Amino acid sequence: MKKLLLAVLILTIAMDSSAQVDQDGPYIWHTGNHTLSYSIMNNVLKIDTLKPDQDIHVGFMANKDWDFDLKLHKSIQIPPSTYKESEKLIVLSDIEGEFEAFRALMIGNNIIDKEYNWTFGKGHLVICGDLFDRGRDVMSYLWLLYKLEDEASKKGGFVHVLIGNHDVMNMAGDFRYVSDKYPASAKLIGVDYLRLIAADTEIGKWLRSKNAMEKIGDKLFLHGGISGQINALSLSLDMINDKCRSYYGVPTKQLDGESRLFMGGSGPFWYRGYFGKERTPVSTVDSTLTKFGVKHVVVGHTITADNIAAYYGGKVIGVDVDEHHGKHRALLYPSKNHVFVVDDKGKKYPLTEGAKAGEIK
Repeated sequence: MKKLLLAVLILTIAMDSSAQVDQDGPYIWHTGNHTLSYSIMNNVLKIDTLKPDQDIHVGFMANKDWDFDLKLHKSIQIPPSTYKESEKLIVLSDIEGEFEAFRALMIGNNIIDKEYNWTFGKGHLVICGDLFDRGRDVMSYLWLLYKLEDEASKKGGFVHVLIGNHDVMNMAGDFRYVSDKYPASAKLIGVDYLRLIAADTEIGKWLRSKNAMEKIGDKLFLHGGISGQINALSLSLDMINDKCRSYYGVPTKQLDGESRLFMGGSGPFWYRGYFGKERTPVSTVDSTLTKFGVKHVVVGHTITADNIAAYYGGKVIGVDVDEHHGKHRALLYPSKNHVFVVDDKGKKYPLTEGAKAGEIK
C-alpha cells in the first residue's frame, strides 16, 4: 500500500464539459517525509512523489513555449518590511491570474527573457497584491513569481509580492470571484478548493509569509491604502505586517475588533479612500508619509478613469488597470529620478496627474 502511495499515478476522471480543466497546478503538499505534486493537463490528473531538488514543471496546453521549470525554495522566510532605494523599479498590481499579460509586460520591458531568465539586474519588481481570482492561470502566475524570486536574488535584484484583498479572500474561504476552473481542479484532486492553498501546501506557506506593505527607499507599496485609523495606531511597519499576517486565513465572520480593523474596509487590503468623490483629506495622506518616512504611496486595488496616474500632487500613485480587458500597464522607475507608465510592448508614457476626484471606473 505504501509503495502504491509513493508511486507516480495518473488518474483520469470523467467530468461535465462545463468543468473541464485545460491545465492547472502543480499543487504541492508536504506530507510527513514525502512531497506530493498534483498537476492537471487536458483534464487528466497526474500525481508525483518528488525527489529532493527535483525540477517542478509548469505546463500550458495551448502555448508549450510558455512552459517553465523551477526548484522549490530551500526555505520560506518572512521578507523584510523595509529596503534601501533600488536603482530601478517596476510596479504592477491586480494581475489576478492573467499570466499572458504578466508575461508580456515582463518580456516587453526587459525584466525577463522568453525563457524566464531574470534580465533586470539589481532592479526590483513589486506586485501590489491581487494575485488571485477571475483569471484562468492563477497557479502558473504564482509559480512564475515564486521562480523569479530566486532568479532575481541571484542577480542582486528582488521580487516583492504583497498581499491584496482577493488573496486574503481566497485564504479565508471567500470564493466569490474564483474562476470555475479552480473548484473543478479541486474536484479532480479530491479536495475542497480551500485545501489547494492551505498552509501545508508549498504555495500556501509561501503566501502566508508575505507582507501587506513594504517600503523601498522613499516609497511605500501596498494594495489598498492607509486610512486615518491605521495612521493613528502606534505600530511600526513591521508590527502592522505581523498583525496582518496573523489574520491570513481567518474567515470574515470570525473577524472582530482589531482583526476587523486590519482586514476590513479601513485596513491596507481594502481601503479605497484615495479615490472617488469622498476622498480622504490630504492631511491624512501627509500623516501617512510622515508616519512611514516616505514621499510617495503606491497602491493598486482601485481602477480609475485615468488608470495609472498620480494623485495628491504625486504623493499617491494608483497602478491598478483592468488586465482582464487588455489594459496592460505597469509603473517603471528606470532610475531614481525618472518614472514612466509602460505597456506590454515596452513603450513609455509620462506619468500624469489623475482627475481631481480620481473617478472610479
